[in-house]
Parts: sequence; C-alpha cells; structure tokens
Amino acid sequence: MPISPRRATLIEVAKMAGASKTSVSRFFGTERDKLSAELQQRIGESAKSLGYRPNQMARGLKGGGSRLLGMLVADIRNPFSVAVMHGVELACRDYGYALIVCNTDNDPALEQQHLATLATYQVEGLIINAVGQPGQALQALMESGVPLVLLDRDISRLNAEVIGLDNALAIDMALAHLSRQGYRSILYVSETPERASARQERLQRFGEQAEAMGLGNQTLILSHSELPSCETALAMYVEQQADSPCAVLCGNGTTLLTMAKCFKRLNLSMGPVGLMGIDELEWCELLTPGITTLAQPTDGIGRDSVACLISQLARNKPSPPYQNRHAPRLIIRGSTAP
Repeated sequence: MPISPRRATLIEVAKMAGASKTSVSRFFGTERDKLSAELQQRIGESAKSLGYRPNQMARGLKGGGSRLLGMLVADIRNPFSVAVMHGVELACRDYGYALIVCNTDNDPALEQQHLATLATYQVEGLIINAVGQPGQALQALMESGVPLVLLDRDISRLNAEVIGLDNALAIDMALAHLSRQGYRSILYVSETPERASARQERLQRFGEQAEAMGLGNQTLILSHSELPSCETALAMYVEQQADSPCAVLCGNGTTLLTMAKCFKRLNLSMGPVGLMGIDELEWCELLTPGITTLAQPTDGIGRDSVACLISQLARNKPSPPYQNRHAPRLIIRGSTAP
C-alpha cells in the first residue's frame, strides 16, 4: 500500500523563510499587507518549495476564517445552476476562497440537512438557490454572523439580498420581440411556480404585459413527466389559433426542452408557430431553424453573488460593486421568423 507523502508544516515554512510562525500565519490569512514585500516573497517561495498548503479548517477553528464559501443549489442538473456555479467558482478563486457545493435535488428536507452540514464546515458565507422556504434556518445563520445571498429565488420574510435575472425585463423583451415578429397570441409555459419566486414573477408579468399590449394570452403549467398531456395542450392551442399567428414562450430551459419535443412529435414547424425560451442552451442553435432565446448572464450573476458576500464580509473595508438584477441578451433565430 503506497504511503501518502507527509504534509509540510507551518514551522518548516517559517524556518526555511527565516520568519516567525506569526508572519507565516499572517501571509496565509487576512493580514498579509502587514508584511514587507521582501518577507512576503520569501514566505511564498518557501511554501511553494515545500508544497505547503494551510489547513483552512484549522484556521477556521482558531478564528482565522475558513476561507470557505458554501453554495446550495436546488437542482444541479439544471443548466442554469451549472452555468451560475461556474461564475461563482471563478469569483471565489479571484477572492481567495474555496467553494463547497450542495445539491438539494428539489427536496426541502434535504435542503435543511445541507444547511446544517454547511454550518459545521464553518463557511464564511452562503449562496442559496432555495427549493423550499428555509427562512427560519437561514435567519438563525444570519443572526449567528454568517452572511448570505439568495440566488434567483426570494424567500419570504427573510431580509437578504437577491441576485438574479431582471424577470420583468425578460418578459417585456420577449413579448416585444414576438409582437414585432407579428405573433398575436402567446402561450406561456412555466414549471409549477409555488416554490420559486422567479417563476412567480415571470408568470405574473406575462399576464400583465400581454394584456397591456393587447396580445391574446394563455398559460400552461407543467410538472415533471407530462409529455403526452403537453402535446395535447399544445395541439389544442395551435388549433384554436388557426386564424391568428401564435407563439409559445417558455419560462426556462426545462420547459423549452419539453416544448421542443412536443413540436417534433406533433410535426409543428417552428416559425409558423413561434417558439422562444428564457435561457440559452447549447442545443438551441443546433435544432433547425434554431430557437430564439433570452440568454441569462450566468457568469455575471454568479460573480455578483460572491461580490455581494464579500461586500458583507468586508465590513469597514472598501467593498466590490455588484448589481442585483441582470438584463438578458436577445438571440434571434429562425423559430420566431413567421
């Protein structure tokens, strides 16, 4: 059985650099700027030569900060979650933090378990993409001094920053585009909105804005494993609109994929019946004639989630700028060319 290489110690780094243990601790902590440039260089070179890595968990227990951020995602299989996670991880690297990710798999009970686990890791901040309403658990964490940011979804009665898409703007941009293209009736397709404030915001804005623009409008709420019933609903909608150009607007990438399958199974031509989605997915440009989307700036949303946490951690230091609501980018393809 191979023997694992022994970890270099802080004392060995201090000895090689000709520095004190306190100086090495400062170098790997938040007080590096108190060391001279020459001493920083010596410690850095010694640590690299010895392959030394600080034990961040031990630092957290000693009150030095774990340099860990936690992230809770509702569904790690969702392309939006993966894309935002990439932006979060990049920003963590920039700020010198490591990231722990927990997937709740759309299970509120598992969400509570993961929150308790992250607390034991002494994370310095949390990014929460909630599936339920864990307000009580999160409020307790905030009162204990752990800053947090809500990603994409608000939680009632919790005074926390929410970073995500400007949902009202996204719906307005989608309807404006479809109207310009000549579609006079729109079917809006959403997953069940009860647990996700972003879905609620988009659904409500769709009804309000479609009425204000004089567009015919209907909604279709999907739950998982409903492909046959979706086909039936789509076929009925298109038949009802036989004398008026109509389109389907999908509230996220999951519903867009479902409706694209329905189009194929019903032999509906995209364009004569419009199809558009909120979320840009890799396959959208591959399907003929290409699907029009509103691309979310996922990297920017992820980076701003971390910047918001850093701002809360900075206290009296200058904090990085960030924005709460991000504008989407319209990508026009053949699916909305009647």
